[in-house]
Amino acid sequence: MAFAYICGVSIAFWLTLGGLLVVFFTLAAYATLAERKISAWIQDRVGPNRVGFWGLLQPLADVLKLVFKESFQPSRSYQLLQIAAPVLMVTLAMGALAIVPLSPHLQLFSGSVGILYLLGVLSMGVYGLSLAGWATGSKYSLLGGLRSGAQVVSYELSLGAALLSVLLITAFLAPNSNPLLPHSIVEAQRHGWFVLLNPIGFIVYVIAAFAETNRAPFDLVEAEQEIVGGYHTEYSAIRFGAFFVAEYMNMITASALISTFFFGGYLSPFDSLIGVQNWQPVWQNVWGISWLLVKTLFWAFVFIWVRWTLPRFRYDQLMRIGWKVLLPLGVANLAILSGLLLLTR
Repeated sequence: MAFAYICGVSIAFWLTLGGLLVVFFTLAAYATLAERKISAWIQDRVGPNRVGFWGLLQPLADVLKLVFKESFQPSRSYQLLQIAAPVLMVTLAMGALAIVPLSPHLQLFSGSVGILYLLGVLSMGVYGLSLAGWATGSKYSLLGGLRSGAQVVSYELSLGAALLSVLLITAFLAPNSNPLLPHSIVEAQRHGWFVLLNPIGFIVYVIAAFAETNRAPFDLVEAEQEIVGGYHTEYSAIRFGAFFVAEYMNMITASALISTFFFGGYLSPFDSLIGVQNWQPVWQNVWGISWLLVKTLFWAFVFIWVRWTLPRFRYDQLMRIGWKVLLPLGVANLAILSGLLLLTR
């Protein structure tokens, strides 16, 4: 009986994991189409519309093109490390999604160190970019890798300060729960989303998330006008495509995390009004996943919108914003919140 139960749980876990990977890989593929369509709309163009109805098969055509293109390998590159870099990027992008609670009864990662796991995965992303830049033996790629290291380290501190403010409010509102768990963070927002209680932390987190995902105006690691293509200059075919898959999966992950930490995750604004907690678990799962998906897609649209609206910073401006604006603002916000919560006890 115990063996059958364990097998049943394992099968359910792997089926859920496989389904989620298919969903998120599909979202990453169609995020590229959304990027091209939204940029065309912003710039008063048509956008891709030749492959399938409204261009909906364009991502499939792009994948087939990349699969069948020649994979170029520079003679002076470190072959094994150059292959490992895009694999590492895609793996880390998928790993960060594991902690996102999809509904009150559905989540992949249920350990006791959820946010610490997230910070660990996010901090390892710099290895993929730096490794890609160094292993190809190109000075332009190396510059992109060095920039990525400095950028990620700089903005991780601000992102961590914003996350600490979220944990602080969670511990105050739900003292009997583990504030490190994203599920606890979402449940603490049943009576008010943290974007209303912690607006400065929200602003710091969103800006740092843009920098962590290397999205414009923080895409200095692949600035075409300055370093040709940055860390992926010497990549081609499916290896080149893997970096783009990782970039768009990171964008989707960042959108899901913003929704989870500041916009209630799987909670809707009127859960208590319609009594969602009294529904059957399966319908609670459908309801929660739907709301999380809507919020994630909205923030993915914001990422794309910002890219085609704001110009790229100079590198000195990027570093100045990280160290002289965001980090002091995040630390000050944390100190003020601590004082206010201490006074209200």
